[in-house]
Amino acid sequence: MRKGYIQIYTGNGKGKTTAALGLALRAAGAGLKIFIGQFIKKRRCSEHKALERFSDLITIRQYGNGFLKGGKPGKADIDIAKTGLEDIKGIIGSKKYDIVILDEINVAAHCGLISVDDIIGVLSGKPSGVELVLTGRYADARVIEAADLVTEMREIKHYMTDGVGSRTGIEC
Repeated sequence: MRKGYIQIYTGNGKGKTTAALGLALRAAGAGLKIFIGQFIKKRRCSEHKALERFSDLITIRQYGNGFLKGGKPGKADIDIAKTGLEDIKGIIGSKKYDIVILDEINVAAHCGLISVDDIIGVLSGKPSGVELVLTGRYADARVIEAADLVTEMREIKHYMTDGVGSRTGIEC
């Protein structure tokens, strides 16, 4: 049986979700089954349309009401994140998927939607053959310590600071 590792893509730079989706595409090309749980996110973007073409190998679900933008999470935000976490535990435990991507889960913990202890519980309950990928800024030190691979995306320059918004096919 293949050993599954824990990977983290974090930092304030662009590309964390993109890296995870690139891994999902590569894995699907090898015939692996992938589950992607997106925390916080609600908006349907171009990647969802592309991933539908691989629906026999890639499943994606969203567990969010949209980005919080500096506000405090409401009960509905917390409830949907907790539902997502419970779903994820069952999905990981089922061993139906080779790779499980928890997109923006670090941000969900940072914003108080779920706890770092919740994430650690998921990581410690991971079967050996399942690869876990966690994305999002603000990865907690305990989550980083539990991981096998950590990549930090660091922003050096971004056109968004010049007023460029999200572009279809590039950011969304």
